[in-house]
Amino acid sequence: MPFTLPILRARRKQRLENQTKQSARLRGTLISGGIVLSLLLALGIILGAFAYADVTRDLPSTEILPRLLNPPGGLLLQPTRIYDRSGLQPLITFAPNDSAQTRRYIPVNEQNPQHIPEILVNSVIAVADPQFRFHSGYAIQGYNDPELHPTIAQKLVSGLMLYSEPPTLRRAIRERILAAQVTAQFGRTQIIEWYLNSANFGNYAYGVDAAAQLYFGKPADQLTLAESAILAAVSETPALNPLDAPQVALQRGREVIHILNQLGLASNEAANQALAETPKIMSAAQTPLITAPAFVNLVLAQLDSRIPRERIERGGMTIITTLDYDLQKQAVCVTEVYAARLAGLPEPLSECNSAKLLPSLPPAVTFADSSASALILDPKTGQVLAMVGETHQGVETPLVSAHQPGSSLDAFVYLTGFTRGLSPGSLTWDIPSEENIQNFDGEYHGPLRLRIALANDYQVPVETLKKQMGIENVTKIASSFGIELNSDVSMLELAGAYGVFGTQGVYFGQNIGDEFSPVSVLHVEGVDHAVMLDWSLPQAQTIATAAMSYLMTHVLSDESARWDSLGRSNPMEIGRPAGVKVGQTSDGRDAWVVGFTPSIVVATWTGVRGESDSVTPRFPAVLWHALMQTVSEGKPAIGWTMPQGVSMITVCDPSGMLPTRECPNLTTEVFLNGSEPTQADTMFREFFVNRETGLLATVFTPPELIDQRVYMLVPGDARLWAQSAGVEIPPASYDAIQAPPINPVANISSPQLFADVNGVVRIIGTASGDGFSYYRVQVGKGLNPQEWIQLGEDMNTPVQNDVLAEWDTKGLNGLYAVQLSVVREGQVVNTAVIQVTVSD
Repeated sequence: MPFTLPILRARRKQRLENQTKQSARLRGTLISGGIVLSLLLALGIILGAFAYADVTRDLPSTEILPRLLNPPGGLLLQPTRIYDRSGLQPLITFAPNDSAQTRRYIPVNEQNPQHIPEILVNSVIAVADPQFRFHSGYAIQGYNDPELHPTIAQKLVSGLMLYSEPPTLRRAIRERILAAQVTAQFGRTQIIEWYLNSANFGNYAYGVDAAAQLYFGKPADQLTLAESAILAAVSETPALNPLDAPQVALQRGREVIHILNQLGLASNEAANQALAETPKIMSAAQTPLITAPAFVNLVLAQLDSRIPRERIERGGMTIITTLDYDLQKQAVCVTEVYAARLAGLPEPLSECNSAKLLPSLPPAVTFADSSASALILDPKTGQVLAMVGETHQGVETPLVSAHQPGSSLDAFVYLTGFTRGLSPGSLTWDIPSEENIQNFDGEYHGPLRLRIALANDYQVPVETLKKQMGIENVTKIASSFGIELNSDVSMLELAGAYGVFGTQGVYFGQNIGDEFSPVSVLHVEGVDHAVMLDWSLPQAQTIATAAMSYLMTHVLSDESARWDSLGRSNPMEIGRPAGVKVGQTSDGRDAWVVGFTPSIVVATWTGVRGESDSVTPRFPAVLWHALMQTVSEGKPAIGWTMPQGVSMITVCDPSGMLPTRECPNLTTEVFLNGSEPTQADTMFREFFVNRETGLLATVFTPPELIDQRVYMLVPGDARLWAQSAGVEIPPASYDAIQAPPINPVANISSPQLFADVNGVVRIIGTASGDGFSYYRVQVGKGLNPQEWIQLGEDMNTPVQNDVLAEWDTKGLNGLYAVQLSVVREGQVVNTAVIQVTVSD
């Protein structure tokens, strides 16, 4: 026992020490864990603060709502109006029946003699926000769907304060923050009052009073339960309104009545009475008068990237457009007259002078199912001055669709070639190919300069060039002009692209969404004159150099180059410099003409849909001519000055090479500096032909039978075309060689005729006879040499069957002629010729 006591004490001491260490470790762990948790909490708070700061950055002020909605000066109490560029001529007012009157604001307060009836308030709350009276202005659910606005306060905030923000999670959070703020600041009564006085009820009716007057012909405070229920349903889906969908609107109104009854907001008696009622709906409202409807649609489409159409229609804006009102009237008048003639209909009554500028249409051709449209653009500002919607049988519609471009984009294929060293003078062959490509006129035109091929819309050369350049390179060039190949093209895109050539390579316009484009809007401001958008100063993008643009403009404005296909005095000739590109589709459904001067671009389109109809550019050219003459009236006929980096050189046509004596046609062509031709023409060559045999002359052909003729050298793949076109091809064979009789006083006896020779050749023969003066020996390459080389000098001593000259043939090879000329008194000449073959 005494021995165990120390042991027990030692064990107890050890246990206490271990417990102390464990407690210390536990305390250390707890302290470390607490520090980590504190750090994580602090980090979370910091990140949350940053996230909240980001979400609330630039959050709109809640004071916007009373400024927009409260009478008498609420901005939204004024309808949005769109004007022409002068700001004086209205194009459309977004109000029922095109009314320009200020919208009535009706309070909810029953103390006011005219107030929104409680049953209408309850009806709207029942369908739009059943928990309106109980939440704080926002709902958590639906945050992951940015298009969903589950409370009335959120609808207000979304439509009036955050409309320009993209529908993202960030916007959904901001929407809920603002909804809570405006509810807390202004109260639920004010929120529902604002909502009812600004909600969209369809047909440009904003606010319950406008809707009550439009659909039921009465003020809002006189609405019945049945009528209130209908309007409540319409406020959720404005398209299903009593005018556009009367039966659906009545049915949805009945559904709202049932909801009100179930919620205890309408007694059984009131509900049954309302269900038995058939509200009297007013007759269809007069469609708001829209001047330039297609142009207005363009305005709204371009603004949509900044201001949604629903926000524009809601009111409070003044939109000044680029439209020239007087020019628009003339353009509409001309297009309607043209479209009526095209359809074979009586011309509409008009007093516009521009219609008198329309040339005659091609004779005896009309298209009953045809349409036409036009656009006029100022390329120096990128502003659309006039736009006529697709006009069918003489009546304009608000539609301006994109259509198949056909050959209207061919200029960008040629431009690609110009960027890679070609020029308007470069040679191309318009001949049949394995691909069986056809020209629109059904003919092939042989060798052409690229200028002629482009100006006449020939398809074989452009397809050949496209293959040479690579479609990816052509696509890249076209896209820099805002053109997408292999897709439909609009008049706006086409006019904008060709306007770049008119401004020497600079594209003026604005960044609209993801695209750079001409514009239809100058500026947008609130009725309080606060600027909301300003596009009055154009942006500029350099797309091509001035020199490159000049090459294209020089071709497209070359009137004589178009004569092959259009003839002289065609509608493209307007008495002033103008670049013009025509276009058509292979099926004959669409035809284009787009043309430009330094200050204007006019694009016209004509389409036909008859089963057997086929339209060519000769038709829209008529409309283009009248519009270009109209817009150019009174303006100086200014062309384009040749910029630095361009030179003009006389070349052989059609090879585009330097002229030679044989070249039959000379022309002046434009080139980029450094790409001018340096070689003489090789397409035309002079041949000596025996007129009797039609074969190439030889040195043995009697001189009196030899004609000098110039032939075009046609490549092998163009032979069939040349034969069908009646183009003479040079003979490939020589005259049969018949040695002349031997002259005893002028002959060559060695080498023999057709002998093979090499090294130093001794020419042996006779040069003597009466009246001898001198002789000379010459050699020339070929059967009928055009150039001779004299061996030695003229010899004054007669020779009789001896050495006449020596000929060193080192370095020579092939067929040669050796000619002896014996000159006698009185300049009488006797000759002797042999043919030999020189071989190493």
